[in-house]
Amino acid sequence: MITAQTFRKLALAFDDAEELPHLDKTSFRIKKKIFATLNEKHQRVTLKLSENDQSIFSLYGDKTGVYPVPNKWGKQGWTHFLLDKVEEEFVNDALMSAYCEVAPKHLASKYNF
Repeated sequence: MITAQTFRKLALAFDDAEELPHLDKTSFRIKKKIFATLNEKHQRVTLKLSENDQSIFSLYGDKTGVYPVPNKWGKQGWTHFLLDKVEEEFVNDALMSAYCEVAPKHLASKYNF
């Protein structure tokens, strides 16, 4: 399990990451591009993943805890992670993938493995 506060700390640990409001959620951005949102009311984070990463994290995350956002957003890589069903390390790996998906190459290269 991971708390919203821990997720916030992890998301803001990336170079140049910033936290800003986004509708009724909190967004985490790099150079004005959203790589994650936090919906504290539903205890859920949504990450922008590549199609490949989305399928991998969904496979290992159990369909009840990690799944593509329904509709066209899910087809663009947006993926829900339920905070009470996923472990911190798993979310951190997915968060790194999301950050690298939208960050400029010079920033993402620091985290690519």
